Amino acid sequence: MTIARTRVLVVEDDPNISDLIRANLTARGYDVVLSTDGRGVERLVDREQPDVVLLDLMLPEADGFELCRRIRARSEVGIIVISARGGESDKVRALNQGADDYMTKPFGINELLARITATLRRTRPAETATPSAQRIAVGNVVIDLEAQGVTVDDARVHLTPTEFAVLRELAVEQGKVLTHGMLLRRVWGQAYETETEYTRAYVRRLRAKLENPGCPELIITEPRTGYRLSG
Repeated sequence: MTIARTRVLVVEDDPNISDLIRANLTARGYDVVLSTDGRGVERLVDREQPDVVLLDLMLPEADGFELCRRIRARSEVGIIVISARGGESDKVRALNQGADDYMTKPFGINELLARITATLRRTRPAETATPSAQRIAVGNVVIDLEAQGVTVDDARVHLTPTEFAVLRELAVEQGKVLTHGMLLRRVWGQAYETETEYTRAYVRRLRAKLENPGCPELIITEPRTGYRLSG
């Protein structure tokens, strides 16, 4: 049986950076597709079906934030933003637009490889033992851990793999407070345990999709600590 190679779409206008990424990923067995200006990236995503997109924010022909939003609207592909913009507001904005991770230039190849591996672990998870409670209901929300699906008022709600990974951690320990550090280590990895912007952004996205105005909170904030799933 032929095992498909991991395909990475690199959206980067700096030839030095794009060549460095392509050479190192190709040497490690990845298939690399390159866009140097951001034009036609949605068509590339549809045609090439990449496993990961490495996306620069400052492109000559496209707004990186808007491009991130449009990619996420059409695909569950893992999106890692790679940018010289290191401000917290830029990171939060990219995460809110659907990015799974955010790296600041300059970066090392080993760090990039680790980030790709961590993103693939969430977007292409290995099969694990299913918890005894396969379906968890909280008010009008039903979380199916085995099928990795969520319904609100019996209507299916689309979650990205990273969104579901965060919700899953809260669901399997329903009612227990999970600290920011715990969620970050379990979903993103050990190197992320101080990146609280990630948990805040993803909980905000989950609330927008799963909580209805006037209904009890699904995800409860424990100030200066973390979050817990109602119940």
